[in-house]
Amino acid sequence: MSDKTTHFGYKTVKVEEKAGKVAEVFHSVAGKYDLMNDLMSGGVHRLWKRMTIEMSGVRRGDTVLDIAGGTGDLTAKFSRIVGPEGTVVLADINDSMLRVGRDRLTDLGIVNNVKFSQADAQYLPFPDNSFDVITIAFGLRNVTDKDLALRSMLRVLKPGGRLLVLEFSSPANPLLSKIYDTYSFSILPKLGKLFASDADSYQYLAESIRMHPDQETLQGMMDNAGFANTDFHNMTGGVVALHRGVKP
Repeated sequence: MSDKTTHFGYKTVKVEEKAGKVAEVFHSVAGKYDLMNDLMSGGVHRLWKRMTIEMSGVRRGDTVLDIAGGTGDLTAKFSRIVGPEGTVVLADINDSMLRVGRDRLTDLGIVNNVKFSQADAQYLPFPDNSFDVITIAFGLRNVTDKDLALRSMLRVLKPGGRLLVLEFSSPANPLLSKIYDTYSFSILPKLGKLFASDADSYQYLAESIRMHPDQETLQGMMDNAGFANTDFHNMTGGVVALHRGVKP
């Protein structure tokens, strides 16, 4: 056991305890994950994800890794784009989330070019230079060591491959920031209690957003991990940002 600590929302916990605590949250919300996203984003998460797909440059025949793929929103879209010649791997550290994603994609008839992997973003279980594109949507903030995860993603990307990180971020406008804070901490946990009987998980999710690096900091982390041509695009005034980087 180490003495190193990290944050779990606003709480300080031992490094080795964080993954288990995050797992408890997502075991709890897995069955109502789409509802959770709707509550956290006012339904706009579908637009944000559509922008991510459009900016990914994914083409027919590509091999795509969808980390923290959850209920399979991005995987379903990527599956249609890459076609039978391509492959999409839906990866999630949480087996409850992975089950929900697998069941949903099976119900949609999306089975032939999709694989599933229970995987930790910090230690991706894939060979070097495996993927044309990697996406991680609303997952990086829950990772214990984000720098380690970014290096792991860089390793499994092919040279010239692209990483896209879609994540809640820091609104540029102070008024918008204040409104979003009020919503996140005063209203969101109450909605979580009302719709999912789970105020604590929603409280953690709000806190985890505030503890996540801002746009410039995350871009710097991607630079330090070895990505080239990094940039970010704010959406909804910076409530969410899409970061991109290329493996040299």
